[in-house]
Amino acid sequence: MPLRGIIGEKTEIRESSGNSSRKVREGVQMRHLGKSHIVPEQPSSSSSPVPVEQSRWANLPPELLLDVIQRVEASETSWPSRRDVVACASVCRSWRMITKEVVRTPEQCGWITFPISLKQPGPRDTPIQCFIKRERATSTFRLYLGLSPALSGNLSKLLLTAKRIRRAMSTEFSISLVPDDFSRASNNYLGKLRSNFLGTKFSIYDSQPPHDPKLRTSRSKRRIHLKQVSPSKTPANYKVAAVAYELNVLRTRGPRRMRCTMHSIPIASVEEGGTAPTPTEFKDCIDEYHPSTPLLKGKKAITESPTESPDSQESVAPLVLKNKAPRWHEQLQCWCLNFKGRVTVASVKNFQLVAAAETSQNVSAAEQERVILQFGKIGKDIFTMDYRYPLSAFQAFAICLSSFDTKPACE
Repeated sequence: MPLRGIIGEKTEIRESSGNSSRKVREGVQMRHLGKSHIVPEQPSSSSSPVPVEQSRWANLPPELLLDVIQRVEASETSWPSRRDVVACASVCRSWRMITKEVVRTPEQCGWITFPISLKQPGPRDTPIQCFIKRERATSTFRLYLGLSPALSGNLSKLLLTAKRIRRAMSTEFSISLVPDDFSRASNNYLGKLRSNFLGTKFSIYDSQPPHDPKLRTSRSKRRIHLKQVSPSKTPANYKVAAVAYELNVLRTRGPRRMRCTMHSIPIASVEEGGTAPTPTEFKDCIDEYHPSTPLLKGKKAITESPTESPDSQESVAPLVLKNKAPRWHEQLQCWCLNFKGRVTVASVKNFQLVAAAETSQNVSAAEQERVILQFGKIGKDIFTMDYRYPLSAFQAFAICLSSFDTKPACE
């Protein structure tokens, strides 16, 4: 198999480099022998460098390399075997470029391969099924790819991790690619979710700017201590969505009512023939802005991220999601929704989101009934999350995290 050959090639190169270093050590030892010993002359350091041996896999003809990667991509359709596709992209630059051309987006194939797939829209027809595990002791939430822990077991692929941080006036959920690094200056940081004091309104921030410049709104205004990051670099946070829960002033019994405004997704994406913004790579947005006049507060310099003027960009109608209204079951005496077997435990956190369109917008009735995101409980600290186009895994996960925050004014 090609991957085994690659490993063998790397082992041979490592052994050859080890033999050469061993010969150099032997030469040094012989120099320290007595004067009666004659040591052959060593080449001077000013001589031309020895050319580095290049792996033969990097010199494959492009047609043959394309065929190999296409075969690997077509045969490995699920995790953990799909890691072979990622291994192909790690061989060298030529392999990586062709692998990126071969691998399709989740919207096209329904598979998650690279980290950028978590920022791309899901498939249009069948949703991507995931589950979330809550760890109360560490206040962390982990998103896995799979049906459930019981069915997937150790084969579940960890996609995202969030950590809840309670502050005096709000609650934040930092979202990362790994379970042990939530620093905003890290490459693993993807974004965050921030609530207001009552836990009724949430803002979703992305570390990457919206793919379409017309959809760019404001960046986070939160002050950042310059000691936390490089003095010449300030990490960015772009507001891409807002989640609002309706206040339950009369304390009437019933499910929560929520509304999500996706600033980074236009309403035209769910219209007939519409497309959603699809990023193809991560951009280095950490050095977009260099603060020129930091504010001084005590002994620490702090700065504020700027906001873009709303008038600087053309206004585009965003996609608005609303929770699907449940029906009252007379026999069970409870509110019910058809989760198609994916939710088994009654909870106030369970919801389904559909597109909320006005009559003037060209959105069909069937599209307005299509469930874009559903979230529900299946066990203690275990929840399912199924999402589809035009939401990405990151956006869907952030929306579901808002359901975990305390909302005394909404229940």
